[in-house]
Amino acid sequence: MAKNLIGDKWLDAANGEVITITNPATGEVIDTVPESTQKDCDTAVQVAKKAQKLWAKRPLHERAEILMKFVSLVERDKDVLAKLLSDETGKPITEAYGEIANVSIGIPAFCEKAKHEYGKMIPAGQEAGNENTLQYTVQAPLGVVVAIIPFNFPSDLFCQKIPPALLMGNSVIMKPSPHNPLTLNKYAELLLEAGVDEGVINVINGTGGAAAQALAANPGVALVSLTGATRSGMETMKTCSSNLTHVMLELGGNDAFILDRDGDIDLAVEETIWGRLYNTGQVCCASKRFLIHNSVKKEYIKKLKERISKIKRGMPSDPTVELGCLVSEQAAIRVEEQVNQTVAEGATIVMGGKRNGAFYDPTILDNVTKTMAVAKDMEIFGPVISIIGFDDINEAIKIANQSSFGLCGSIISRDVNNALKVANQLECGGTIINGASFFRSFEMPFGGWKHSGIGNEGVMSTLKEMSKNYVAAMTEASIERLFNVYNEILEKVSSLQREVYEVMFRKGGIF
Repeated sequence: MAKNLIGDKWLDAANGEVITITNPATGEVIDTVPESTQKDCDTAVQVAKKAQKLWAKRPLHERAEILMKFVSLVERDKDVLAKLLSDETGKPITEAYGEIANVSIGIPAFCEKAKHEYGKMIPAGQEAGNENTLQYTVQAPLGVVVAIIPFNFPSDLFCQKIPPALLMGNSVIMKPSPHNPLTLNKYAELLLEAGVDEGVINVINGTGGAAAQALAANPGVALVSLTGATRSGMETMKTCSSNLTHVMLELGGNDAFILDRDGDIDLAVEETIWGRLYNTGQVCCASKRFLIHNSVKKEYIKKLKERISKIKRGMPSDPTVELGCLVSEQAAIRVEEQVNQTVAEGATIVMGGKRNGAFYDPTILDNVTKTMAVAKDMEIFGPVISIIGFDDINEAIKIANQSSFGLCGSIISRDVNNALKVANQLECGGTIINGASFFRSFEMPFGGWKHSGIGNEGVMSTLKEMSKNYVAAMTEASIERLFNVYNEILEKVSSLQREVYEVMFRKGGIF
């Protein structure tokens, strides 16, 4: 049975209750984890707060070396980890291997970047009144970081949150999804094996938002980094506000995919497959609203149907399978309900629309209008392609921007100027040109506008988000004293040198 990690101890919940973890594809029980209580959360914060003080005193290069050791341990155990990730998420084993492999991409990048977070120097005389004042900044740890990680990409989001937090001298309490916490529990084991200090990495399991909110409400927490639903983000932000706890929120999306009249249809089809069906459509930045120019819509749908029919579906454990199941049967039922709602509003099922347990067929919905819920703020977290026709690119931009979400967007067009025009006018955190919005590299800043989040993750951004500026100023008196001390040391060194030379010469020199 898996347990919570608090300090150096693997513990049951204070009340002894557990959550059952099942394989969504087979229904088989894999393991259990604790159903954490308020007491468990408070204890974890206390332990993490104490441990962080010592961890922060470790030189940065030591912290980086420990994380690179972790990377080697993940590589050693990649087969075990990939199977575990596939079993508990329902994603194809090939996708699981790909996600595990990202550890070797993301963590070294964060380690290298952290070594170059030098701070800033403001020389004396830069502003009136400070002619003789030297100022400098350094990035200091925040303290205890709570990382709330979703079910869809547990390994990837672990890499985006935990390593940068540790590198900047923070301690971490990791809160995995109750659907699939086992891979992250294994990562915690490997961090300890790599040499992370006791109490610096902790794991609190739990269903619903109770454990997450208990952690967010604790005044000992400095930052809550959450990836999840917008509703969860709003609740967390409200909870954190009582203590002015800093938040990083990567939330939901309903990304627009625009295919203009001059766009490459074959490319659009392939990007649709990649950008919508990967991880069975359970991707926050997946393209979800497909705005297709009416002059090419018929051909696009025809080619899309042909391409989808060639996708092999089946058990996630089969290495030849390209499309697995959703994270749970309940998740598949929710997708089914949303499709039925959209059909009731007037949409037409062109392909798919069937559910079998946690499996849901890839589905194409045509005749979706801009007034339907799915064209605005109803995010379908599954393999559903909702097609909205348009005649003018300005109309497409308007439809894309009518959503309260603003995570990512995309435009398929052979006209570069037109593509750039669209990219500049979409109200979202990032736009992909001639590709699906499902694009995220570790290097790029990633974050949404509007109800899609606050803050940015990525090598360019996270290290600063997970630290704070420490500012020091040396006044004229301090500078004078510094130089006096320096001159005193020089004088002492010179005096010693003279004494050495006198002895050498008295003895005939060294030549």
